[in-house]
Amino acid sequence: MASESTLPLALLTGSRGFTGRYLRAELAQAGYRVLGMVQDGAPADDEIALDLRDRDATLRALAPLTPVVVVHLAGIAQVAHGDAAALYQTNLVATRHLLEALAQCAAPPRAVLLASSGNVYGNLGAEVLDESMAPRPANDYAVSKLAMEHMARLWMERLPIVIARPFNYTGVGQGEDFL
Repeated sequence: MASESTLPLALLTGSRGFTGRYLRAELAQAGYRVLGMVQDGAPADDEIALDLRDRDATLRALAPLTPVVVVHLAGIAQVAHGDAAALYQTNLVATRHLLEALAQCAAPPRAVLLASSGNVYGNLGAEVLDESMAPRPANDYAVSKLAMEHMARLWMERLPIVIARPFNYTGVGQGEDFL
């Protein structure tokens, strides 16, 4: 078995969140050394503390890293979040800082997965939604996610970005405020 230091590095933002906890285990099982990125609280041995809204700190923290894959789950996930400025700073600007830092790494990752939201489709009223439908965001949360998608396209020549638009899901460990 390979030692921990020789395993390919997976960088996981939002690693303590609902999805992050599950994805961390899946990445480790797939043979990655997972480095979680957390904003609040003391970091564990396999985590770094970083506020992605701080551009300079993000550039410094990621400069020595060479992640093979990056999964960006960090962000404000509440549609009803009351602070529009925080939504845009966290979901849009922080993601831009992350992409800028990744583009400056010594070796670019093989894949960068960005979590957007099915909420970008708004209230279309259709029984089935698919990617051929034009987004029509109906709240600041959805606008922040759609703006993040458009901004990310500016980095697609330098980074292998994949954007996912998950719809609502839940399970064991989901916060009560989502239920």
